[in-house]
Amino acid sequence: MNVFRSLLLLPTILAEVLTPAFAGSPLTETSVLDFTMRSIDGKEVPLSTYKGKVVLIVNVASRCGFTPQYKGLESLYEKYKDKGLVILGFPENDFLAQEPGTDQEIQKFCTTTYGVTFDMFSKISVRGKDKHPLYRFLTEKTTDPKFSGEIEWNFQKFLVGRNGQIEARFAPNVEPLSPDVVHAVEQALAAR
Repeated sequence: MNVFRSLLLLPTILAEVLTPAFAGSPLTETSVLDFTMRSIDGKEVPLSTYKGKVVLIVNVASRCGFTPQYKGLESLYEKYKDKGLVILGFPENDFLAQEPGTDQEIQKFCTTTYGVTFDMFSKISVRGKDKHPLYRFLTEKTTDPKFSGEIEWNFQKFLVGRNGQIEARFAPNVEPLSPDVVHAVEQALAAR
């Protein structure tokens, strides 16, 4: 009987052991700027480095129908970087395995194909049980009541104001140079 009961509990025990430590733990961060992320070249980057900047956070993939948005993101960055805009790209492989490469392969693709100069980070998960805490913060109702909800697809965009708070969210099909994105970026940059 004890062996049978142990076998019944095995899925629960395995789920607890195999689930990443951050999957169910409560978030203590109060701002996007409270996180530290690994850059695509392996360095730890406290997002507090971007304090006082306007930040556009985008989950990206190299083999997606929206991948050409890299060009628009780079253009947006070039146009507004001197005014305080930074763009943070977070590669992820959560949608139809559209980002299978290593960080080095992703970096090479982005720079050689689209001339990306904005900040890119190490590949993470943006949904499911492996969702990175940053994306938990961006999508949970308790930490982002106005713009919460699961990531729909690659190239979801979150605009973060100079104070580290989320100010807008744009669907994957909204182009980086669309009037809505440009207007929101300009408004965020004008705020002090």
